[in-house]
Amino acid sequence: MSTPLQVDVATGLLPAARWRPSPYSDERPPGTDIDLLVVHGISLPPGEFGGPAIEQLFLGALPFDAHPYYAGLRALRVSAHFLIRRDGELLQFVACGRRAWHAGVSRFEGRGACNDFSIGVELEGTDDTIYTAAQYRCLVALSRSLMRAYPGITPERIVGHSDVAPGRKTDPGPAFDWAGFRRALASSTGAGLTTTP
Repeated sequence: MSTPLQVDVATGLLPAARWRPSPYSDERPPGTDIDLLVVHGISLPPGEFGGPAIEQLFLGALPFDAHPYYAGLRALRVSAHFLIRRDGELLQFVACGRRAWHAGVSRFEGRGACNDFSIGVELEGTDDTIYTAAQYRCLVALSRSLMRAYPGITPERIVGHSDVAPGRKTDPGPAFDWAGFRRALASSTGAGLTTTP
């Protein structure tokens, strides 16, 4: 991401992202301010990267007979606002003004139902696989854009799924370089991240 990203606040869309509208979203509670960004990690099948399954899951089109693991996902209705692929490709599934179904049972600073007031960003990866430089660059650019569009999102209010659902979720996992990400977010260079190319 060499150029700044810009969210269209009127539509909640990011023109630079590939738009793949998910059926798994709804309206936020009236008067809700967006003031939290939740970072997730996902891979489908677990530990495999690059296939279509994540998109299919968020679109309600996952072929459940394509892999033994998928059978357990039949009842799952899940989405995120954004997905960042291993190569840094950015996809959007839910307009920012709408509620994506990403955090589940969750709580932040004593407030439950984090989906109501958060934006969910999925990184293609696993808890113990180092995320790529391209993903961090994209996440930093996306985070800055979201912070401009929704000033309630501050660096301190960018957290992991494990932070809002402790004991239930572990992503983005110990492989995610929080210290390096926060340094990159505060700087203009993106230096200091532990990544693969």
